[in-house]
Order: sequence, then structure tokens, then C-alpha cells
Amino acid sequence: MEPVVQEEKTGCAIACSAALAGVSYVTAKKMANGMEITAEDSVLWSETKHIRKLRAKFGIKTANQEIPFTSWKSLPDCALLAIKWHIEKGKPYWHWVVFVQESDRSYVLDPKKTLKTNIRTDFGRMKPQWSIEVNA
Repeated sequence: MEPVVQEEKTGCAIACSAALAGVSYVTAKKMANGMEITAEDSVLWSETKHIRKLRAKFGIKTANQEIPFTSWKSLPDCALLAIKWHIEKGKPYWHWVVFVQESDRSYVLDPKKTLKTNIRTDFGRMKPQWSIEVNA
């Protein structure tokens, strides 16, 4: 799986959906906007319903529930992770990333534009709050 870089400061959910679907950010953004989902809408990084709708439109199946993070080894082979989780004005917010575990390696696709590399293996620096399993 290849990383997709978010083209907007708040486009992490769109970029993660694009990476899972194997499409460009522009393609995923057009699909999202057609569903009245925009990167500027804070529910995209403070709720799961919009990213679930977008993934479903791409035919990506995911688990119905968020699972609290316990360890990297306990994650499924592919999952959306909520990192940088925090409370702002009484509301939770986070940054979306994709965890991938292949036979020989594990990594995180982080869509943040300013990173030197969007494929991360610095697991100790990321603090996931919970995950959503992505089904093949």
C-alpha cells in the first residue's frame, strides 16, 4: 500500500481513505465533496461517521467498532488509527493514519504533508488511542 499525502491541513481522513482505495487525493476529495464531506468540516477528525461513509463508497469494509489501542502487536494487518488524540473545547479530535502489517514488516502511512517520509516506523513516537480494523 502506498501513502497518499493530504493536500489540505485537515485532509487526513480523505488521504487515508485514498490510500486504502488506491486512488489519488484529488480523486478521493472529489468523491468526498460529492457526498458533502469536506476537509474543513471538523467532524471528519472528531467523529467516525463521515470517514466510514467515504470508505463504504470506495467499497472498503471496516469493523463497526473502534477498539482501544493496547499494543502494536495486537493490531490487525490493516487498520485506521486515531493518533494525536486530544480534547478541545470538550470535544475529542485526532489525526487519522493507516497501520499496515505485512509478512516481513509493519509500518504506518501518515498523510501529513510536512513529514520527510509518509511511511513511518517510529512506533514509540505515535500514541494511538484506538483503531478500526480494515477488512480485505
